[in-house]
Amino acid sequence: MKISGAALSQVDRNNDLYKRLLGVHQQIAEKDPTTWGPEAATEAAVRLNWVDLPEASRTLLPEIDALTAKFRHIKTIVLAGMGGSSLAPEVIAKSFGRDLFILDSTDPNYLAHAINGDLASTLVVVSSKSGSTIETASARAVFTDAFIKAGLAVADHLAVVTDPDSPLDRDARNQGLSVINADPHVGGRFSALSAFGLVPSALAGVDVSLLLDAASDCKKDFLADSSQIIDVAWLLVTQTEQYVAFIDSHSGMPGLSDWIEQLVAESTGKAGVGRLPIAAEDLEGAEIGGAFTVSFSSVKADLIVQGELGEHFIFWEWLTALVGAALQIDPFNQPNVTEAKNATSALLTEWGGQLPTFTPEYSDKSVGIFGAGNSVLSALQSFITSVVAGGYISIHAYLDRRDDVQIEELRKILSLKTGHPVTFGWGPRFLHSTGQFHKGGQQNGAFLQITGEASCDFAIPGSNFGFKTLVMAQALGDNRALGQRKFPLLRLHLQDRSAGITQILEAARSL
Repeated sequence: MKISGAALSQVDRNNDLYKRLLGVHQQIAEKDPTTWGPEAATEAAVRLNWVDLPEASRTLLPEIDALTAKFRHIKTIVLAGMGGSSLAPEVIAKSFGRDLFILDSTDPNYLAHAINGDLASTLVVVSSKSGSTIETASARAVFTDAFIKAGLAVADHLAVVTDPDSPLDRDARNQGLSVINADPHVGGRFSALSAFGLVPSALAGVDVSLLLDAASDCKKDFLADSSQIIDVAWLLVTQTEQYVAFIDSHSGMPGLSDWIEQLVAESTGKAGVGRLPIAAEDLEGAEIGGAFTVSFSSVKADLIVQGELGEHFIFWEWLTALVGAALQIDPFNQPNVTEAKNATSALLTEWGGQLPTFTPEYSDKSVGIFGAGNSVLSALQSFITSVVAGGYISIHAYLDRRDDVQIEELRKILSLKTGHPVTFGWGPRFLHSTGQFHKGGQQNGAFLQITGEASCDFAIPGSNFGFKTLVMAQALGDNRALGQRKFPLLRLHLQDRSAGITQILEAARSL
């Protein structure tokens, strides 16, 4: 890795924290589960095999080669997975210029892009440690039903990546599906170099051995000389108390910031502390609110970290473990993620599987307003005044991240207009990423939800609800979880998605 940037001049290698990090670095290399304290030791003891993946995952390559040969005729690969099971394969595929449809959403408009395609030439890879994640289980059910109705053999169009002897593993093998097992002693967000990252990428046409080669070389380098990785860890702990903005533009690795966002936010955002990553478009949009800036190219951020993609995977995983020790938290648990899940389940039960009709406090053209303000502009004005000093805004868009992608522009607009750091997350995938930080990290967030009318729906076999109901239950379940914590909260509902997005962006620009 090549590390540069003005921030390096601030590093004090004689500092007590720096010396402590040197010891932590050695403990991680030895896979010492006591590294993060006695309370974290039990969890860490079964979560540390990511340390070995640059070498250990080579044993998967023959199995992966056989799987890719079996499905070589397939044209479209759909990956049904959430969080760590999807973000790593997405950045791998994009970086190598390969097509891989990432199904990490329950928005029916987004699902339609995949399920309404040519099913005869489609392979769905279901990636889940247990198979119980509602988004992944629902995707598996709806595609299985679609393949059967199309007269296709499910085993010819569905493959599984899961932990050995998980409920999904047993069920898939009973159905005669192709299964590759991942190491059960690796957590999801540390799984980029495991079967979860490698199998979908290989099926999309990536030579994944290149990732392992790069990661292994990088690991050897920082084990031989720890100065660079400790320098960066020390900076992330000491040069910011909360915000770290990542810029992957011009790096050739689009989506790397999103992968790091999940890794760092979910690992560190707990016990009222953490580092909140911001996936920024450029330096202008990154440094707002005093965020510590990191780029992966020649963009002149506070810190510049350049290397191959495989190097970045092991480097940032190791860094996150170092930062967790410095913050005295357990980087391997996610104690608050279940709040939104439980709230979703409660709503689905309350609704009896049928989506109720919701009446906004106000309607403004194509947008329904659930919150203060009788227009989109006044609602946004009221909302931003509620952000506490030093706090951040988080945008949650429960929409189609292909057709509704323009809404991403709202992140930079609001950040420039308000001077606050702003994060953007596609719902419900952010619930498996920054969702942990929102509830477990520093309690200074303000949350803008954007939901929308769906133009289609798909029933979920085995459930009494469809995707239109599920995505709204997830949005309103998280709304309930955030509201119970008394965070500033505004929901804008798009009655017409295209017109509503334009309307919101215009209002934000006029703030």
